[in-house]
Amino acid sequence: MNVIPTALPEVVILEPKVFGDARGFFLESWAEPKFNAAVGYDVRFVQDNHSRSSRGVLRGLHFQLPPHAQGKLVRCTAGAVFDVAVDMRRSSPRFGQWVGVELTGDNHRQLWIPPGFAHGFLVLSETADFLYKTTDLYAPHAEGSVRWDDPTIGIQWPETGVAPKLADKDAQAPLLADAKAFD
Repeated sequence: MNVIPTALPEVVILEPKVFGDARGFFLESWAEPKFNAAVGYDVRFVQDNHSRSSRGVLRGLHFQLPPHAQGKLVRCTAGAVFDVAVDMRRSSPRFGQWVGVELTGDNHRQLWIPPGFAHGFLVLSETADFLYKTTDLYAPHAEGSVRWDDPTIGIQWPETGVAPKLADKDAQAPLLADAKAFD
């Protein structure tokens, strides 16, 4: 597995080795010892999620607060998404900073987003299948969000040719200054 750093040191891109021939390909998408070595500490996943979305769907920016804070290992298995992590730790010198990476069914990249970061993605292809592992179960009472187009954060979302399609809760999410955050 190739580990690629990002501008937010805690968030890393993981690129598995892909073995392909005329029949197709094989890759190891998850191996606990290799993953833990890549991020530098032990991580335990408790839930897997799978979503399918159409072009222009923007999901996020979501996070969960302690005691149910979630780390997420995300990947796109079909199609393409622009995936984003935002530092939501008020004590961090990088509070409110973001990184984005294109994840596709062809590049097989994964993104590790540790607890303390908001996560979201924009679908770039006609449809996209998106899978992610989480380190804690979904807990609605611990859920937080921040607005996808907050000018303070300044995420540079790619053009998709359609207006972003948002859930009501994402369209009404608070700006960073008013959002719940990690201390």
